[in-house]
Amino acid sequence: MLRLVQDAVQTDPTGDHTVESLAALVRVSPRHLTRLFRAELDTTPMKYVEVIRFDMAKALLDAGHNATEAAARAGFPSYESLRRAFARHLGVSPTRYRQRFASTRRNVS
Repeated sequence: MLRLVQDAVQTDPTGDHTVESLAALVRVSPRHLTRLFRAELDTTPMKYVEVIRFDMAKALLDAGHNATEAAARAGFPSYESLRRAFARHLGVSPTRYRQRFASTRRNVS
């Protein structure tokens, strides 16, 4: 059951993935879906969606996209949402992450 939710989010990270819509996908209540996520993955559905979007945005930044474009393409509602996710996961802004990656990339070449 969770695999179906995970596949849906991974296939379309930019989709409208609310707890309610994900629960409806597998025909359970939002509360039950949250319990399943906590028990099986030690996270919540929304944190899972954020991690998938975060990973996609990070890959887009690594590929040279600017932070605003990466936020939109990865499904974040705004640059600010992406910035908060980066602060939580890496402790830096997306722009600062991209600058660090770009300088590392230039030094490797």
